[in-house]
Amino acid sequence: MASADCVGVRVFSLNCWGIPYLSKHCSQRYQMIGEMLSKNEHDIVLLQEVWSEKDYLYLKKQLSNSHPYSHYYKSGVIGSGLAIFSKHRIYDTFLYRYSLNGYPYMAHHGDWFGGKAVGMAVVNLGGLTANIYVTHLHAEYSREKDTYLAHRVVQAWELQEFIRHTSAGADVVILGGDLNMHPEDLGCRLLRSYTGLRDSYLETAKFDGCENGITLIADNTFINKKELIPFETGIRIDYILFKGTSKTHIYCDFMSTTKGSVPDHPFPYSDHEALTAQLRLKFNIPAETGSDELSKTRDSPAGYSNGHNGKIMRKIDVTFDTYCLFFVLVPSHPPREAG
Repeated sequence: MASADCVGVRVFSLNCWGIPYLSKHCSQRYQMIGEMLSKNEHDIVLLQEVWSEKDYLYLKKQLSNSHPYSHYYKSGVIGSGLAIFSKHRIYDTFLYRYSLNGYPYMAHHGDWFGGKAVGMAVVNLGGLTANIYVTHLHAEYSREKDTYLAHRVVQAWELQEFIRHTSAGADVVILGGDLNMHPEDLGCRLLRSYTGLRDSYLETAKFDGCENGITLIADNTFINKKELIPFETGIRIDYILFKGTSKTHIYCDFMSTTKGSVPDHPFPYSDHEALTAQLRLKFNIPAETGSDELSKTRDSPAGYSNGHNGKIMRKIDVTFDTYCLFFVLVPSHPPREAG
């Protein structure tokens, strides 16, 4: 016989746009974000562009009661900007920094200094081992003249490799962050295809938010509408993705996004919209010991296992295939911007 139960998990993700001295109303917006998160019952909070450790420590203090467990992922010259807050104990963390991340001579874009990466946290959710990932890929800047296409695709490839290499022992996999890719972009399709991750916006039973789930909207007061051309209303580049196993099924019962303005406040939380996904984890424990779907495919291209006592700290090697992919996509001499 098999026993069955359900666990509800509420996941939040936001690109905070927290560039010191450059982002508008930064301190006020962090106050708004901290106040909102402390009142809402999110189990997992995944933040990007928290570029100042001072801002992270402020949020940590504000959320000490609602989210007592947290981690700030340090990387690069100014950090990765990634942070996680959790109601549930965090048992392990790890950061993998992407091998390709922009050009140093394009200092005004800032990505190269940020050390773009993916952060992992192992959390226990109602008896289930959950691997939680937060990431922020390289910005696009221009759809027509996308100098960084190859970098984002390689980052997406390394991201899916990292998830596959580290999640074989997990019952639940959740990824949140700013992927800087449209849903049908090559990198996004590679990520979903190789990991089996499902898009909460496409899977949700109910949705409340911006039209078509867009997360960078023209109506946001911090957005320069010219930067959205040719997408007049906005684009969807922020995601909450999830995956279960053969013994753990995940459903997205409800998903929402913010809609630009915040009631009783003069400006939004960020230039990006926040995402919230209400996930329902339904797990069956068979009487006889079984293996999950990732374990079944450890020797296949879609699965790999390496770990000890649930702690998987294996650094991903940049494969020959990754460099082949890069040289196919990137021009031999990437164009420099005039200036």
